[in-house]
Amino acid sequence: MQKQQPDAMSNLNAWLCYLEQLHPTTIDLGLERVKTVAQRLDLLQPAPYVFTVAGTNGKGTTCRTLEMILLEKTLQVGVYSSPHLLRFTERVRINNQESIEQETVKAFVEIEKARGDISLTYFEYATLAALYQFKKAKLDVVILEVGLGGRLDATNIVDADVAIVTTIGIDHVDYLGDTRESIGREKAGIFKSKSIAIVGEPEIPTSILEVAKSVHCPIYAVGCDWCYQPINESLWTFESPIKQYKHLPIANVPLANAATAIAALTFSSLEVTQDQITKGLANANLTGRFQIIQRSPLVILDVAHNPHAAAYLTQQLEKLKAEYLNIGKVRFVVGMLKDKDIKSTLSILKGDKWYCASLYGERGCKAEVLKQHLLNKGELNVSTFDTVFKAYQKAIHDAKKDDIIVVCGSFHTVSDVLAEIEH
Repeated sequence: MQKQQPDAMSNLNAWLCYLEQLHPTTIDLGLERVKTVAQRLDLLQPAPYVFTVAGTNGKGTTCRTLEMILLEKTLQVGVYSSPHLLRFTERVRINNQESIEQETVKAFVEIEKARGDISLTYFEYATLAALYQFKKAKLDVVILEVGLGGRLDATNIVDADVAIVTTIGIDHVDYLGDTRESIGREKAGIFKSKSIAIVGEPEIPTSILEVAKSVHCPIYAVGCDWCYQPINESLWTFESPIKQYKHLPIANVPLANAATAIAALTFSSLEVTQDQITKGLANANLTGRFQIIQRSPLVILDVAHNPHAAAYLTQQLEKLKAEYLNIGKVRFVVGMLKDKDIKSTLSILKGDKWYCASLYGERGCKAEVLKQHLLNKGELNVSTFDTVFKAYQKAIHDAKKDDIIVVCGSFHTVSDVLAEIEH
């Protein structure tokens, strides 16, 4: 039974419950419906300058790096990202401030008026609400993180000035195809004739180059048009024909993503200084990305949920272990969605003890499935739990002071732990 339509006096939670049951499917790729509503609300140009960021991994940290550097340039900056960890309002940041519930509700009210009989998904509603808030705030720059793919993602109703593809890996095969070429083609769908394209994927699929050529979009790719190099543990360099930056600080985001953000700024028409870049990098961190929330035992939260992200997480853990003389056991609290490449992701992670948790909802994977994958790869110390927090509590109970606990596998896994800790 459809719930009563909320109004301007309803709270955000009432609106979100309403949106969840408005459309017959959670994901419905295509731009016609959402673009029609955006045109009615005049949202297709939310700011004078727009960056759109697509990719299998690294979108969030690339957006964050861009945001922090542009704020140092004293521009008015809006960021739209997804999914959220604790609050829906995390999806919209304006000048590094999370949106407030009342502003989100106002946006929903206007969208509801404008859509008429057009059905929108939850994500399309969220995207329009972000664009509405950005337009109202009269910003200089908007940064849009693509939700899924690129070509048919709701964010692609906006023509970007700079279209960024961070990495290409196998993910969301039901929607994007099961090869790097097909996935690359979908992600390159954000390239437009008015755009410039920045690609941070070193093994660039031919399909990306073909799409750029077909829409007459200039493309600047890592290894061809720009490059970066670590000097030591704390410094690195960025080089391009236009600008070279030496002795940049290594930020608390993957170096490849920081470099991709700087490449985007370098080839854009927005001038930034090395000082602005340096200060921006110092502030570029993001919740749930190799986030240390406790020491003794060391507790790390990471939203890694596919093989590429698992490889980066493993690399970071190895670096961390090299820094400490006495490291005990590495304990993994893992929960995943069943539409992810679970086998490959778990095969990359290296731990001593595993605490597998079931995730709720139709996409959630049961703990027993994770356990079987781990047993198949030869792991012996595997336990299962019906919730993430029970798994986390047990890991904390078992851990010695010199152990490492890693919570990973999904945004849902990390958000469950964060929510319990916050309460």
